Amino acid sequence: MRDNGIRLLLNLPSHGGRGFSQKQLKIAIATLSVNAKVAKAVAEEGGISILADLARSVNRLVAEEAAGGLWNLSVGEEHKVAIAEAGGVKALVDLIFKWSTSTGGEGVLERAAGALANLAADDKCSIEVASVGGVHALVMLARCCKVEGVQEQAARALANLAAHGDSNSNNAAVGQEAGALDALVQLTRSPHDGVKQEAAGALWNLSFDDRNREAIAAAGGVEALVALAHSCSNASHGLQERAAGALWGLSVSEANSIAIGREGGVAPLITLAQSDAEDVHETAAGALWNLAFNPGNALRIVDEGGVPALVHLCSSSVSKMTRFMSALALAYMFDGRMDEIALLGTSTEAVPRA
Repeated sequence: MRDNGIRLLLNLPSHGGRGFSQKQLKIAIATLSVNAKVAKAVAEEGGISILADLARSVNRLVAEEAAGGLWNLSVGEEHKVAIAEAGGVKALVDLIFKWSTSTGGEGVLERAAGALANLAADDKCSIEVASVGGVHALVMLARCCKVEGVQEQAARALANLAAHGDSNSNNAAVGQEAGALDALVQLTRSPHDGVKQEAAGALWNLSFDDRNREAIAAAGGVEALVALAHSCSNASHGLQERAAGALWGLSVSEANSIAIGREGGVAPLITLAQSDAEDVHETAAGALWNLAFNPGNALRIVDEGGVPALVHLCSSSVSKMTRFMSALALAYMFDGRMDEIALLGTSTEAVPRA
């Protein structure tokens, strides 16, 4: 970079390809882009347009390295719009359609999906991704590809596309894409934590849409997410937060709230509410707050030892929102409605409760 090598590299294609390997050139440019300072220089010297053009190559290795370079560059917020303006979004989506049916294209697919995931975090770029067929392409990967890295990046891209519910229609569009919700629910059962985390995050974002919320439940989302919450007590904080968050989102619906309680979702949420990680216990408290609206769930929270956990959050969490939601959950639980349930028993239990 100091010796003007980036400009020399980027100018090589204009010399007709004599005396050097196109593949080696793409690898050099893509590898340079890993470093944030050098990536900025690559962008300033016109590297984004070159990589977007090279992503259309029929050579798999060239396309793979070009997509990798765009993935690296798309980490920087200042590069996202430039990639879209250079036609990079469409080139990446086209790569997915092209290589999803070809043997040996997993590297291209992971890099293309990873770049689209980064781009989809930007509101304007997310609209571009959807407009050129990106939703269909990413759902196709989530449904059909069995490679861990591809699944993780596809789910992350769908999560980011669905994160702009207030500013565009991508959240609804992802939910309405055939097979999208079923695929994400299935990915929460993956043996790989990274895949499960991104799939749960996507379902959490999608649950902000009313129709998506009910469709996720219809696709088996309640059962899958309760099972995930049960299994992630020793997992990363990111996975725990998204599992609790997805249940929080689904529990906005009364029917889903009841289903979560009957499926055994109260106990793992109480466990997650006792986490030292603020993001984890905040999302778990939010889910328990929603569940506490239902008297049967309120009784379950008491029976599973949730009262001491919520009281502890009220007095010790550094998150004001957590303290607020925990206090409200306790207020709803002890407003007198539980007394009737305790005397009569819940619909799933034959013995009166004390």
